[in-house]
Amino acid sequence: MADVKVYVAGHRGMVGGAILRRLEDSKADGAALQILTRTSSELDLTDQAAVRDFMQAERPDQVILAAAKVGGIHANDTYPAQFIYENLMIECNVIHQAFEAGVRQLLQLGSSCIYPRAVSQPMHEAALLTGTLESTNEPYAIAKIAGIKLCESYNRQYGTDYRSVMPTNLYGPGDNFHPENSHVLPALIRRFHEAAEQSLDAVTIWGTGTPRREFLHVDDMAAASLHVLKLGRDIYDANTEPMLSHINVGSGTDVSILELAQLVAEITGFTGDILTDPSKPDGTMRKLMDVSRLKEMGWTATIGLKQGIQETYQWFLDHQDALRTK
Repeated sequence: MADVKVYVAGHRGMVGGAILRRLEDSKADGAALQILTRTSSELDLTDQAAVRDFMQAERPDQVILAAAKVGGIHANDTYPAQFIYENLMIECNVIHQAFEAGVRQLLQLGSSCIYPRAVSQPMHEAALLTGTLESTNEPYAIAKIAGIKLCESYNRQYGTDYRSVMPTNLYGPGDNFHPENSHVLPALIRRFHEAAEQSLDAVTIWGTGTPRREFLHVDDMAAASLHVLKLGRDIYDANTEPMLSHINVGSGTDVSILELAQLVAEITGFTGDILTDPSKPDGTMRKLMDVSRLKEMGWTATIGLKQGIQETYQWFLDHQDALRTK
């Protein structure tokens, strides 16, 4: 039997890297896989012609689309044009050129920000397009919604098997720890680590600290992604709808930003005060995923938040010399 050729787009990112590690482990265990990767310098996914040429030359059996321009509230609010343009281009090019090259299966990774700002909690897949998006990341959210609808539209018109998974807030090895452009958890890890190093008396966090967020370790996300990709078409179709086919991926639990900061402070050894800055935006007040659909399909998260933060902090310590320049 010939190897299944899998192209992982975005393999140098946190999520793509975790998926790649898991695929490589499967290959080492004897799975018949051929794994394709390209760096951004080797293949610009916003370049339609380049993506077409790559897909036509390689003709993968499966595509995992983990490539995206991502960032926290500050980055989304500062670079809205880049966030909507680059993500739309990546999705349009990869999904369409995959179809043109005869790719039979594709998995697209999105984000929980696709859901309206004011929506019942936990957020069920059916909440999509039922209200106004959070203004701070609306351009990114619209691009991710477009990715879902691209997959669904190709499935409807051409009978393809293109699926979408929507993760909650992810963290773990390979995260972005930039002090301004990162997501909340890695930003807190870096700030509290540096505050502990400098014996600061206090650390101030953005917003009121009251918004609640759900977090999922990236290794759990990788496991969930491959679980969904491997599901039989009958199981996937039985648990989704043609134009409501995306699947939430999360831990099913959440914490307040202040509680998160307190946990990070404990793990990093910071003993000073934690202050809040209400002049900074809170974003959506609560974002908890309804993961019942994925649970029905046979998958639940296994890595607890404290364990996951401890592992992530150790990765940060092991790589901090390189990270100081970022």
